[in-house]
Amino acid sequence: MSGNTSSTQLLIIDPQNDFCDLPDHWCPMDPRSGAHVLPALPVKGAHADMQRLAQFIRKHEAQIDHITVTLDSHQRYDVAHPSFWRKGDGSDVQPFTPILAREVRAGTYAPRDPRALERVLQYMDTLESQGRYVLMVWPVHCVIGSWGHGVHADVHAACDDWQVKRRTAVHNVFKGMNPWTEHYSAIRAEVPDQEDPETDVNDRLLRELVKADRLIIAGEASSHCVRSTVEDIVNYLPKLSPEWTPSRVVLLTDCTSPVGGFEQEQAAFLEAMHTRGVQLAQSSDLAL
Repeated sequence: MSGNTSSTQLLIIDPQNDFCDLPDHWCPMDPRSGAHVLPALPVKGAHADMQRLAQFIRKHEAQIDHITVTLDSHQRYDVAHPSFWRKGDGSDVQPFTPILAREVRAGTYAPRDPRALERVLQYMDTLESQGRYVLMVWPVHCVIGSWGHGVHADVHAACDDWQVKRRTAVHNVFKGMNPWTEHYSAIRAEVPDQEDPETDVNDRLLRELVKADRLIIAGEASSHCVRSTVEDIVNYLPKLSPEWTPSRVVLLTDCTSPVGGFEQEQAAFLEAMHTRGVQLAQSSDLAL
């Protein structure tokens, strides 16, 4: 235990509008076009995930001592967005296109800015050598200041009420603002930029998380940002505290879903974490 009193922390990964399969009536109108603003990268099941998570927060608000909410935070021009890339014939690269370094060297794909070629190849070589991800061109999502960057309304309201009743502020962690590296994990970018300390290991966050006797994790998506964050947590926290074990982590499996097409990655992640000692639980079954 971290002290005389057991502490429970809730870590919510990227509970943002752009990742939620929201019904139309949950989406605002664009004042310029009059059309609904739709989520950019909706994960099937995420809306229901976040509603269950909001219910969990309200049910257990007296037992939750600390809440951290991470926010995927991008600019439109980003190495993982279509506007960064073109095909060899000059045509656009479509979202959900994986790009390998060898394809860039072969001229199949190229950065639209030729000056970026050397830097992006160095990045991709390092990314691929780590074996966790290859570069993926995603739809433009979670642009800073946009509606899609905001937190799902039910989760936002539940966190607001928790703050008032517990007289404690939510801790927000922004990630992904550097356009030169993908930043799935809340702990570190996939390839830290030596010129940007914000992409390196988030020691402040780790020092906070290691205090928890029970660290409950939920959010989107289980195939990417949740996966990367949990993997990094179980790798980094034992270095901070020899007594810390992955058994302190509880992943709410009904409050997270995978990006479509990445279900196998999610299944492998859950199995690997269970083997490491992470607890897998349903939000309705977990007693605090």
